[in-house]
Amino acid sequence: MKILQSEILIARHFRKSIFKNSAIYIITAIIGILLLYAAFTGWDNYKTQNETSEKYQHESREDWLKNPDKNPHRMAHYGNFAFRKSTPLSVFEFGMEPFFGNAIFLEAHKQNTANFSEAGFSNSMLRFGEISIAMVLQVLLPLLIFFLGFNAIAYERENGTLKILLTQGINWKQLLIGKTLGIASVIMLLFVPTIIILVLVWLFLQNFSITADETIKMLLFIFFHLAYLLFFCVIAVLISAVSKTSKKALITLIGIWLLFTIILPRTTQAIGAYIYEAPSKIQFTSDIEKDILKEGDSHNPNDPHYKKIKDSLLLAYKVDSVQKLPFNYSGYIMTEGEKISSRIYNEHLAELLKIYKKQNSFSKTVSFLNPYIAIKNLSMGLSNTDYESYIDFQKQAEDYRYAMAQKMNALQIKYISNTKSDEPKIIGKEHWAEVEEFHYEPEKIGTVLKNEIVSIISILLWIAVLFILIRIASHKLKAI
Repeated sequence: MKILQSEILIARHFRKSIFKNSAIYIITAIIGILLLYAAFTGWDNYKTQNETSEKYQHESREDWLKNPDKNPHRMAHYGNFAFRKSTPLSVFEFGMEPFFGNAIFLEAHKQNTANFSEAGFSNSMLRFGEISIAMVLQVLLPLLIFFLGFNAIAYERENGTLKILLTQGINWKQLLIGKTLGIASVIMLLFVPTIIILVLVWLFLQNFSITADETIKMLLFIFFHLAYLLFFCVIAVLISAVSKTSKKALITLIGIWLLFTIILPRTTQAIGAYIYEAPSKIQFTSDIEKDILKEGDSHNPNDPHYKKIKDSLLLAYKVDSVQKLPFNYSGYIMTEGEKISSRIYNEHLAELLKIYKKQNSFSKTVSFLNPYIAIKNLSMGLSNTDYESYIDFQKQAEDYRYAMAQKMNALQIKYISNTKSDEPKIIGKEHWAEVEEFHYEPEKIGTVLKNEIVSIISILLWIAVLFILIRIASHKLKAI
């Protein structure tokens, strides 16, 4: 208890000395205003995007159901839309969401990518990043921590009070922990109100009806950001403790901040993309079309692959023309064509995703050298604004598209006659309702933790390393 009292006294004294500097009030006020602005813009973006998604998803559904009686194959080509709704935590962590599309047009025989991203309709300022609560917590607060802590011990070494402190019964471990707690207590004046606002907004957005999955994501979001900030508090004190002067400590800490938040993230992305080069979108699409043509063209009646299918059907049903088959031949061929094109597309997509996974794995591996990359990846994963969530949306939309196209093919096989007649080959519009409306389901917490296991291990290892460094420093540091 006596040791704890000493650390608390050191923390209180250091906190008082921090607030003697009037610049702290200005900087804290600016960051507080940025946090409020980030909360407002996050709220506005969330409401706007989800209201827009709901509106157009509903309109797309109504347009689908309002289609008149027609041939099912025409309906398959008429298509549908899949819209991606944001999750509540995306209010605080925008992640990659502004750059990825949130709508996909779904049609037979063709897989489209997501479009209508926010970046596509924004000016060049978006390149500099949007101000989100996560960005303030992950980038600006560490800078503030370094500004608060650069002279925590170095200043006392300069003016000679450090030696006096250590001769009065205070040991290095108490001093390091006390200074760290002092910085943390100041940062908590910003962090705690931010978390309170975060939780209230999060509850309000869900009408205070929360799920266990979302609750766990929120708690982990808070816990890991708290651990991240405490990590920088310790770094600031340790650098100050090993520096001869406050000036050297400040320069070193600014260098660390630049390395962690700007240099390493951009460098690792560029290196990962260079080492594991991905094909362009044009090349990717062209390769798929070439492989589909090798298999056969379902719209070409003289295609060798589909001619073999026709001959085998005629032989199996012992008829001499497709008009005499007991089901619609065109619908059967379209079903086969959809299977082939979807299989080839999924094969190429799987190869492309392997490349992207290698790129992302390289970046995640660097998180063992940079806690910022670790917390950024984990934060995006928990808020479903990461790359994995985008790919999951694409897969859900593709599963829906394939089911929709095959449902229309099945209706054609069942209801459309093979015989030639002047009557239009159509079915009743009531069948369109048999295709359910698309609903995007965000990744569950188990999947998120599995995807971000490297980031979690990285953060835990960094915390363990800091405890070790404090222990080593408490025995190795000198007053002069």
